[in-house]
Amino acid sequence: MEKYTVTQLERLNELNCPPEELDAEFETKEDRNQRFKKLEKELTRYARNDIFDLLESRHMTKYRMTGNRMCQWLMDEGFTEVITPTIISKEALKKMGIDSGSPFMEQIFWVDGKHCLRPMLAPNLYVEMRELLRITRKPVKIFEMGSCFRKESQGSQHLNEFTMLNLVELAAVEDGEQLGELERLAKSAMDALGLEEGEYEFVQEDSEVYGKVSFDILINGMEVASGSYGPHFLDSAWGVFDTWVGIGFGIERLTMALDKGRTIRRYGRTLAFIDGEPLNI
Repeated sequence: MEKYTVTQLERLNELNCPPEELDAEFETKEDRNQRFKKLEKELTRYARNDIFDLLESRHMTKYRMTGNRMCQWLMDEGFTEVITPTIISKEALKKMGIDSGSPFMEQIFWVDGKHCLRPMLAPNLYVEMRELLRITRKPVKIFEMGSCFRKESQGSQHLNEFTMLNLVELAAVEDGEQLGELERLAKSAMDALGLEEGEYEFVQEDSEVYGKVSFDILINGMEVASGSYGPHFLDSAWGVFDTWVGIGFGIERLTMALDKGRTIRRYGRTLAFIDGEPLNI
C-alpha cells in the first residue's frame, strides 16, 4: 500500500487538509498521485475563495475579530483599555521573579544589557493599576492587548511573537472571594466567544511565575488562557497590597481553537498565511 510522500503531506497540511485524509492508503503510486492532485486543486480553490471573502466581504481577519470580541466584552464588564511599552527593563523582570537563576531568562529577547522585549504584560499592568488606585482611591479594572515575545520552541502551539490580552481587577473583591470572581470572569469570557459549558474546561495548574494561585482554561485540550489572583508574594515589589484577580488570554490560540485549526502560525504575524490560508496558492 502507498501513502502520501513527505512533500505531499507538507503541501496538504499547508492547505488545511482534513486530518483523516492524511493517513489515506492507495493501491498504487499512480492512484496516490491522482488523489493528491485532485485534493490539492480542491483545497487551493477553497483557500482562494476564503481569501476573496476576506478581501471583498469580511475585511477583518479571524484573529482581529477574536481580539475585538474580547475587548468589547471587557468594556461591557466595565474594564478600561490601557496601552503600555513593548520594551521593558531587566529590573521589571526581576520584580516578577525572573532573574539569572530562572530558566525563563533563556526565552528573553534582549534589546541591550538592561532592556528586553516584554515576554508578558504583567509588569506594566502592575504599575498602571497601582498608580490608578493611588489617584482614584477606587477599584481599578483595566486590560491591555498587545504583542509579547519569547524564544519558544516552534511547535504547533507556540510563536516567538504572540498577542496577549490581560485583564486585571485591583481592590474590587474582598479577600477570599478572588477565586470565585476569577471563575466568573473566565466563564463570562467563554460566553462572549460563543462557547458553551463542555466546550472548555478549567484546570488547576502551577504557574512558573504565580505558583499554585492559578488555573488554565483549555479548549480541546489546548491552553488558551491562564488566571491568577492575589495578594501574592510578588506584589510588594510593585507596591501593591490589595486583592486582585487577573487573566491572560492568548489571542492566536483562541483564534486557532475557535477555527479548529492545527497550526498556530496560520493565525499569528506571518508573511506565509493570511487569515489561516496560505499565500503560496
